[in-house]
Amino acid sequence: MSEVPHTSQVTLPVTSLWANRKCLIIACIVATANTQYGFDSAAIGALQAMPGFLKVFGFEDPSSPLGYGIDSTFQQLIGSLLTLGAFLSSILAGTFGAFYGRKTALWLACALNCVGLAIQIGTTNKGVVYLGRIVLGFSNGFLVTFSNIYTAEIAPAHLRGVMVALFAYWVNIGAIIGTIVDNYTKDRMDKGSYQIPIGSLYIVPVLLAIGLFFVPETPRWLLHHNKESQARKSLETLRANSLAPEYFELEWAEMVRGVEEERKTAKSVGFLDMFRGADLRRTLLCWGTIMTQAGSGSWFPIAYQTYFFQIAGIKQAFQYSIMITCIGFVGVNCGMYAMRHLVGRRFICIFGSLVTSFCFLGMAVAQSTSPGTLTTGKVTVAMTTIFGFFYNGCVGAATYPVATELVSSRLRAWTVGSATSIQYVFAWLTSFCTPYFINPGDLNWGPKYGYIWFGSNIACAIFYFFCIPELKGRSLEEIDELFEKRVGVFKFKTYRTEIQEKALHDVQANTGAFLEKQPATSHVEVEQSEAKTA
Repeated sequence: MSEVPHTSQVTLPVTSLWANRKCLIIACIVATANTQYGFDSAAIGALQAMPGFLKVFGFEDPSSPLGYGIDSTFQQLIGSLLTLGAFLSSILAGTFGAFYGRKTALWLACALNCVGLAIQIGTTNKGVVYLGRIVLGFSNGFLVTFSNIYTAEIAPAHLRGVMVALFAYWVNIGAIIGTIVDNYTKDRMDKGSYQIPIGSLYIVPVLLAIGLFFVPETPRWLLHHNKESQARKSLETLRANSLAPEYFELEWAEMVRGVEEERKTAKSVGFLDMFRGADLRRTLLCWGTIMTQAGSGSWFPIAYQTYFFQIAGIKQAFQYSIMITCIGFVGVNCGMYAMRHLVGRRFICIFGSLVTSFCFLGMAVAQSTSPGTLTTGKVTVAMTTIFGFFYNGCVGAATYPVATELVSSRLRAWTVGSATSIQYVFAWLTSFCTPYFINPGDLNWGPKYGYIWFGSNIACAIFYFFCIPELKGRSLEEIDELFEKRVGVFKFKTYRTEIQEKALHDVQANTGAFLEKQPATSHVEVEQSEAKTA
């Protein structure tokens, strides 16, 4: 390395969640947008097992235990059209975000969400239901993309992992609520069996739309749109009394300087800049990180857990679904704690991928050695439960924090939106191909399908190890500098950045405030120390 080693630095104090409670509450309000995703997945997926729903949208089938059947095309479309809508909105997120704020995008999503729900509740026509699913999917794409962007842009650097991980937190809460509502309406034989769960989905967009009136636009978006006074006021609202005035000035100066540096490297505002210079690496890493959600195979055990219950001879499928979802929720809380106090994002992603890979290997080996037995069924259910805990606590909790940190503020809506759209494509591909692997009329692999996902999770772990740098504790502006300087993956954690030093000079020049430097070991000193040890 060519630069002079630094022996001291000024860093923002590591404050507690309680000290940042105002910012945390604001992040929680916005993150509730993700509840809709979990709620819809759980509630709508279970409708296909409700006689009241099948009575309207299915057909009589005396051979079925429920007395009704459902057309496979309708069954596929109500799921895939939601994915299509989310794919389209995620693609458009960059264009929308370039001109309108994060709050405006979320308000639009809330309005479309209500329209999509009204369409589905008020019709018995399958074609109209398809329209409602597309509209709802479009809304969900905006809700997921912009809520995660928002929380990433407002959080203090040392709490960003926890606040963005609220995505997984609220998704699981939504799934729990959805399964509980379904459990209490599943035996109804009228339209209320499905209209009540769908109507319950109004809770999220209505409350979120109201809550958005009380939260500020993100300061980084405002700075990028030349609204400096509004940006400073937004940051003052978010930080409240968590920082001493001189440290607030340091964070503000760093943010302003970071936006200025981004403008110097910008050639245009739009899609093409994602593939220029240092941003190309950041785009590919963001895409890869989000795609590991599909690469983890999470859709497979979640969608087919009822099938696993049948193999195991377990009859209370709804109750066990609630149990597994709750275990996943516990996993999210453990993962958030680990990211905050114990390990970095990189470690937790690698560890999670390895554990989930062996969960899939366990169910596949059980099916290979004792196919179709009660013991195999129980092993499969156990592996599915363990998978739910570690997927939600590791990969599920950490991927969005990492993905939103990896990209620049100016291109965040473009990059995260496009990554989310690619993720939806792979999720759809998984749902489309899975029946051919497990269906008795086709390959009839059953749980042996886990061999594929074992390999996929190992590939994800390798990707995390060799490609994803450790970003814990770094400000978004520091991350920008690290990528601009082409710092290698294994040097990110110890590399000394310069932007805070420059921001400190700005603060001292403008206010005369003095901030005491703390001893710090530079990346050069670390390398020398490691060389001596070796």
